[in-house]
Amino acid sequence: MDTAVKPSETPLATEAAAQPAAEAGTAAVAKPGEQPKSDKKPVPARRDDKLRIFCGTSNPALAKEVCDFLGLPLGQTFLTQFSDGEIYVQILENVRGADVFVIQPTCDPVSHNLMQLLLIIDALKRASARRITVVMPYFGYARQDRKDKPRVPISSKLVADILTTAGANRALVVDLHAPQIQGFFNIPVDHLFASPVLVDHFRKRQLPNLTVVSPDAGGVERARFFAKKMDAPIAIVDKRRTEINVTEVMHVIGDVRDRTCVILDDIVDTAGTLVKTVQALLDNGARDVYACASHPVLSGPALERISKSNLKELVVTNTIPLTEAGQKEPKIKVLTIAGLIGRAIQSIHDETSVSKLFN
Repeated sequence: MDTAVKPSETPLATEAAAQPAAEAGTAAVAKPGEQPKSDKKPVPARRDDKLRIFCGTSNPALAKEVCDFLGLPLGQTFLTQFSDGEIYVQILENVRGADVFVIQPTCDPVSHNLMQLLLIIDALKRASARRITVVMPYFGYARQDRKDKPRVPISSKLVADILTTAGANRALVVDLHAPQIQGFFNIPVDHLFASPVLVDHFRKRQLPNLTVVSPDAGGVERARFFAKKMDAPIAIVDKRRTEINVTEVMHVIGDVRDRTCVILDDIVDTAGTLVKTVQALLDNGARDVYACASHPVLSGPALERISKSNLKELVVTNTIPLTEAGQKEPKIKVLTIAGLIGRAIQSIHDETSVSKLFN
């Protein structure tokens, strides 16, 4: 439509209009070496012009790494915002009839990144993309998955509905906080797990007398799967949540004395639960305590708490990009899941089974 309104003079980080077409990516893509590369050899993608990958500004480095894994260019978009904060999106390539994947974790700033994703989906739908798959390595609002108090929303259900209404045909997610969130979508959902990447890392470490620890009762199934792969026993830390982002660790269920413990969780947010769990294990005689999680939210005092704790190492994946301070924290190690996501995208595009990636 003809309009005199122009975007503001201060574009967002992924403004791609100024880049040569040969780069086929966004300006915010990390330089080589900024993110860890996949330790598995890329699977050459079938050269198919109908397979296209785009991203927003929340994690362009991961999107670029996925594209490198598949041997595909990253689709060009123009992303900026008006002076009042409204987001402006333009797809700079022809996507008519294409099988499009949009990689955008809804991490901090959560609502901004979600709105950006919705506008990208709408732009692709109106550009006649054949199928749009939202790839959300981190699904924001996942912790609000039920009515645990009177007069509160089920936010994760609302987000699922909004994504579908915007035009998403499929969803690809990694380690949902609650697996039943898949049922909130009225479109097909492929739920990936980061555990193969984490298991591979700890197998290489060959930690002695290993015990896998679930930080709460809700994570027992995840811990049991991990422990089976590691051929290790499990323990559970019983905790009571007193208010939002505040927990009180109660006691350890299982024998951890003289054991090397690995705490397994899906999200590390303020790290309050994590550091209290570490201390509870050490108080019960654990020798060393490591931790791993899929999503390094790391908000508020998280980095300070981790730095001051007796935790040996926190292993996370790059579903969410670390801040500059997070990258400098020596106790945090980042593993890439670009290969996992890349293989899932290829399988979805080729209409082959994704379940082989769960092993």
